[in-house]
Formats: sequence, structure tokens, C-alpha cells
Amino acid sequence: MTDALEFRHVDVFAEMPFTGNGLIVAFADMRGVPSEALVTLTAEMRQFELIVIEPEPNTGRVSARVFTAQEELPFAGHPVIGAAAAAHERHITETTKDWLFVIDGREIPVRSERTEHYYRAEMNQGVPVVGPPLDVADRAPFARAVDLRAEDLRGLPVRVVSTGLPYLILPVARAALERARIVVEDFEERLASVGAEFGDIFDPDRREGRTWDNAGDVEDVATGSAAGPAAAYLAAEGLLAPDEPVVIHQGRFLGRPSRIAVRPDRDRELWVGGAVAPVARGVVDAPVWTGSNAPR
Repeated sequence: MTDALEFRHVDVFAEMPFTGNGLIVAFADMRGVPSEALVTLTAEMRQFELIVIEPEPNTGRVSARVFTAQEELPFAGHPVIGAAAAAHERHITETTKDWLFVIDGREIPVRSERTEHYYRAEMNQGVPVVGPPLDVADRAPFARAVDLRAEDLRGLPVRVVSTGLPYLILPVARAALERARIVVEDFEERLASVGAEFGDIFDPDRREGRTWDNAGDVEDVATGSAAGPAAAYLAAEGLLAPDEPVVIHQGRFLGRPSRIAVRPDRDRELWVGGAVAPVARGVVDAPVWTGSNAPR
């Protein structure tokens, strides 16, 4: 348990502050702290996600835990990108650095780079797993779940694609993307029925996506863990060459446009990343609760 917690606030997938996806990077050993305490801290900090890291600058190994205001996650994209940049700023004098993030037992190679005005980082999300097309009968119910009609869907398959977190990729026409919103209370259960954890409403033409928490309460500005699956979906449907890099757009409807770069390497593994802009730094004075002192 620690009585004070240093943190760095960064904006991810953005070359300047106050755009992109905000993130709190906390520097501490939190291996013994209950998830509930750090979920509470994430909600208090008013950012979509918080990542707690313990870097070893000499080896490049980084122990990490990722949280939303609702739960601890086994993997997330933009927290890893932002944390690599924050660790680079805090510990590294060289221009580039290779890291190995460890989250829930999974090892994730990450590269960071310092530029004149901001940082860049990219993570290896591995080889994507592209699921088979959903049955035609399942398309319309998922469209209605996000307040769309069956005719709003593109004439492309609906698939579950994963690079760590399985996303249901729901391809829609450009005009429909603006109207989309989660309108059912059981969206998470519906996703689970087809093997997905989250949904990505995706315009394949503009290469732009929208994601929410499964309650539909919070829209994400930029979702690194969805960008890899979206790029893999484009390749699976022949809309992108297998070795072609792509930029996925997100955040326009929240006034925080974000650009997420995805590139495949020679082993078909996807590297997902972008710019990271430092915003603020500080210290959480209140203790991070443990054991019986955890808030209820």
C-alpha cells in the first residue's frame, strides 16, 4: 500500500493536448491492491481508462494493470500506448526504446519514440483471429441493438475479430455511423452469445469506428484494441492488402478526432500505435485502499 501515487496525464493518438483519448498513467507497485480500489480511483480521475505501471528501465519490462471506471481489463490498446510514452519520458534519455509490457500474464512488445513536440508508440497486438461471418438472421437484431435498421448495414459480413479482446465488427454506411448508439440493456449478453466482448460500429469506406462501454453510457474517443480488429476485418474482406498499413479514425463525434495507425509486419502481426501528447502530472494524496479498508 502506498500513501501517495504519482501519475502522468497524456492524450493518446493525438499530436497535441486536448485531442485524442485521455489516459492516466500511475507509477507504482499495485500488485497487492484489489481491483475495486483502482476502479474507484479510475472513476475519480474522470478518464476513460487508467493504467498502473512498474517499469524496469534497464530491462524494458513493464508490469501493468488496466482499469476502467467499471472493471479491470485483461488488455487494452490506448493505455499501453500512452504508458509506453510516459515511461519513456520518465526514465529514458535515448530517442527510442523497446518495452515488454506484461498484463494479466500476456507479454506485449511495445516501441516508443521521442520526437520534438510529442511521443510516438506502437504495440504488437499479434496475429488477428478473424471469426466466420455471423448468420444472416443475427444481423438485424444487432443493428436494432445500436438503434439502426437492417438496411443501414453494408453488404458485408458481420464478424468477431480479436487481437486480444474480441470485437463484433458491425459494418455500416457512413450516414448510419452518426446515428448509432446502444439502446438495449443486454448488449453485453448479446455480444457474449457470439463470442464478443465489445462492439465496433465501423464505416469501412471512411475507415472510421465508434465504440462504447457495453451499457452505452460512455463513448470511447479512440480504441486501440478495436483498431487492430478493424484493420484485420478490412483485410479479410479484401478492402485492404494483407501487407498494407492503414489509419483508423475515431472520436469525431466527441470533438476529439483521433488517428490510430495499424501496420502488419512480415509475420502478419499487427502493430498499432500513434502519437502521444503529454498534458499534466500530479500526485494522488489519498491512500490507495487495500483489504478491509477498500471502499464499499
